[in-house]
Amino acid sequence: MPGPDRDLSGDQSAVIAAGVRDALARRRMSRQALADLAKISLSTLEKALSGRRPFKQTTTIKLEQALGIPLLGVSAHEKSDGSGRAPETLGSYSEMAALWIEGRYLTLRPSFGAPGAIFAYQTEIVWDPAQRHLVFREGERLDAAFTHAGVVSLPPESGHVYLVTNQRGQYRLAVLGRPTVKGDMYGLSTTLMAGRGSQLTPVSSPIVLVRESETASAWTYGRVKAGDAAYSGYKTYLDRVLEDGYAALLPG
Repeated sequence: MPGPDRDLSGDQSAVIAAGVRDALARRRMSRQALADLAKISLSTLEKALSGRRPFKQTTTIKLEQALGIPLLGVSAHEKSDGSGRAPETLGSYSEMAALWIEGRYLTLRPSFGAPGAIFAYQTEIVWDPAQRHLVFREGERLDAAFTHAGVVSLPPESGHVYLVTNQRGQYRLAVLGRPTVKGDMYGLSTTLMAGRGSQLTPVSSPIVLVRESETASAWTYGRVKAGDAAYSGYKTYLDRVLEDGYAALLPG
């Protein structure tokens, strides 16, 4: 049996290289940025993309996790039925029906590392033609090593938007209400945060995605603390999650 770090075939490597080049072009991402995100050397990426070296299985897995897409075809449980719609597991929506949600968003949630502060970064939602469903990816994160990417589920029954990250079986989920008139989305995020020592602790918190607008150039990313110019406006957005009934956190 081949080991987990085996070389992939020439045909497989060609498919992966084409997928990586397409993803880089659509996302306007540099090869260096992808190499850093995937935690591989730029030399390894360059040689594989040029065909001078086959892709290895472990390298491919790292690239898939960094880009948030499968590079050797859509996985069986997310395979489209050929109708041009997202798979049933993601809500069976079409590309045209998903146009309203595509775009860039300022993402706000409470800071896990600084009580009272707000963590701000960017989320982009786009249609992935290869997978035939929406995907999302994060940017402008202060903790770049924890940048997430994943799939978007739009089940018609609940009328909510789900941003789902699955990294080797470890899930992170954001459940958002349908956009407001301004295009903003309010909801809850469930993930893991660093607890005591090396432990990870499940945590849920309010989260807001503010639609990009003409004021986007004034957005502040990173950890925003009381007294910072952006803090008051950001806190107003976060307070709306619970105060306006977009979500609820039940007492224990």
